[in-house]
Amino acid sequence: MTAASLLHLLLVATAATLSLRPPSSAAAGSGHWEGLQKSIGIVAMHMQLLHTDHVLIFDRTDFGLSNLSLPDGRCRRDPAEMVVKTDCSAHSLEYDVATNALRPLFVQTNVWCSSASAAPDGTIIQTGGFNDGERKVRSFSPCPTCDWQELSAPLAARRWYATNHLLPDGRQIIVGGRRQFNYEFYPKSHTTAKNTYSLPFLVQTSDPHEENNLYPFVFLNVDSTLFIFANNRAILLDYTKNVVVRTFPTLPGSDPRSYPCTGSAVLLPFKTSSLEPQVLVCGGAPRGAYNNAKTGKFLGALNTCGRIKITDPNPNWIVETMPRGRLMSDMVILPNGNVLIVNGAGSGSAGWEFGRDPVLTPFLYYPNKPTGSRFETLNGSNTPRMYHSTAVLLRDGRVLVAGSNPHVGYNFSNVLFPTELSVEAFHPSYLEAAFDDVRPRIAFPETGTKVAYGQKVRVRVHVAGALVRSLVSVTMLSPPFNTHSFSMNQRALVLEPSDVTNVGGPTTYEIEVTTPQSPVLAPPGFYLLFVVHQEIPSEGIWIQII
Repeated sequence: MTAASLLHLLLVATAATLSLRPPSSAAAGSGHWEGLQKSIGIVAMHMQLLHTDHVLIFDRTDFGLSNLSLPDGRCRRDPAEMVVKTDCSAHSLEYDVATNALRPLFVQTNVWCSSASAAPDGTIIQTGGFNDGERKVRSFSPCPTCDWQELSAPLAARRWYATNHLLPDGRQIIVGGRRQFNYEFYPKSHTTAKNTYSLPFLVQTSDPHEENNLYPFVFLNVDSTLFIFANNRAILLDYTKNVVVRTFPTLPGSDPRSYPCTGSAVLLPFKTSSLEPQVLVCGGAPRGAYNNAKTGKFLGALNTCGRIKITDPNPNWIVETMPRGRLMSDMVILPNGNVLIVNGAGSGSAGWEFGRDPVLTPFLYYPNKPTGSRFETLNGSNTPRMYHSTAVLLRDGRVLVAGSNPHVGYNFSNVLFPTELSVEAFHPSYLEAAFDDVRPRIAFPETGTKVAYGQKVRVRVHVAGALVRSLVSVTMLSPPFNTHSFSMNQRALVLEPSDVTNVGGPTTYEIEVTTPQSPVLAPPGFYLLFVVHQEIPSEGIWIQII
């Protein structure tokens, strides 16, 4: 049992009446849910946390009229649009976490099933989509009056269900998409650069009847290669030479984990001192689930996860079993390094009307516990979050959860799972008042501080009770772009303290850490920095590594 768990058991009985937020009706220790908005007017199909503590949310332009109007008489007029050719409703918004308010935004082309990354300066570079949006590149720069901008340079190929990843040099790589067995970069490194680069791996993993290789799972390795997983296979790609440098064993069981048999994946948190990254792939649907769902037969979701150390000379998958099967789930890395698995269905497939048996209870995965004891079932929501649901970590440690639209349009009645416009937050148990004595509170540096690579940084914290120096760490988390059960660019680094000093009284400490040594470990941009003490995280601060 961890020190945090023991402290929890000792204190929770006497702290039951205390809370940092409204009291939970759920049992202590398993988290609780908080309703934030009954309706934001659009479906949260795509979601990105900004370094302003606002969340960028958007769905698609061909759902019909949303329940949120555009201000100032603005309308989207598109004679090629399939549903509404003149649409004065919004299909994007900016959500203010602190005030629980929202601001309609004007997205000009169809962003359905698109992809994105945050650029080093915090601008969101958003790519692809459907119909008039399939080759578009858009940007959103966080500011009080900013809106979507359509950029002049288009993509080289249509990108629908593609995956983006920020690279060490600040560019994005855009991998795959429907019937696109290649990748490209944005922006191009030079005027003579090739438009697209062939990736036969995407042909090899494509099922002509179900595809099962859309929205591939892409992670930047610590040697600058890319780990790419599609269907049930994975490779390491040297994108600078367009060479596959390693082919991994097939994930045992041979069932697909990519859209439409949609599982999810994370690059588990890794220490900057040891550089042993591992990938965890969880859930999905059995082969054939998509075509079976078309005929009304809904196969049970997979209850297995595969975990692999991608730098191992002889890597092999370790298979673990979840408490139950689930697909279309989202995997969110928490500040203490544990992984929340939330949303999704227990049977069927991704796609219109193809999911059944909503899974309302999240799972918590503990990467550092022994195999066989890594999963915990948490308190559930009352809201099914099926196809087109999303989840992102917030700076205060809550997880924002929204979305669900398993229909062609905005259907609120006479369907099995109505279109869901609400937003809620999950409070992990580390936010309970029982942990106030061990919870660090960052006093310095200020949020928004810029740091360099390999820089020594002293983080000053206040801890109400005694600080255990051996149980302190600092984590850096990148804010990912979340859609279709995958969080692009999700990355967590653990910085081990070189010094912990008591300063300015018995409750104030300075923790010295060294930032990652190179952009290969942490591509340039904004990160959330947390101090973790006995597995209880502080509220985060934003830092920008440049």
